[in-house]
Amino acid sequence: MKKPVLLAALASTLLAPAALANNFNYNFLEFRTAMDPRFSGVEFNAMLLENVHAIARVDSQFEGDADLAGGLGFNGPINQFADVFGQALIHSISYPDSENRDRETVAEFNIGLRMWLTDQFEATTRVGRLDESSVFHAGIRFHSTQQLSLSAETRNSGIYGPQMAMSVRFQF
Repeated sequence: MKKPVLLAALASTLLAPAALANNFNYNFLEFRTAMDPRFSGVEFNAMLLENVHAIARVDSQFEGDADLAGGLGFNGPINQFADVFGQALIHSISYPDSENRDRETVAEFNIGLRMWLTDQFEATTRVGRLDESSVFHAGIRFHSTQQLSLSAETRNSGIYGPQMAMSVRFQF
């Protein structure tokens, strides 16, 4: 009687990490552009541990402005089709020349959800705060291969206001 219980406990211990694996790749380089107001940006994510990743990104309207951000994120599975993730970032923001504002450093905290709709389509959303502004992101991502995906999204980064954006992501 003890052997079957011991074997079951051992099997569940060995199989548990596979059951808790992330459903999405958090190692990527992304290029994005948005309209109204127009901006372009680059983001780099890299896994540090199984459920912790580093983030570095920069966005700009190319009018003497830049939003440089970096920090850490967490990620983990909810079930076999969805992951929850979040980020804690520090932003260094220089505003467009026309706004006559000084550079400032502010914190952003957000939480989001990534979910498979089909084997190639992913829905993603993220909400949070950047200093006293809200942050929102929602979109659809098409994974054409394991290394390349394209997205269409609506976003408000807390700096430029609401926008429609497109991105291409290279996963490694």
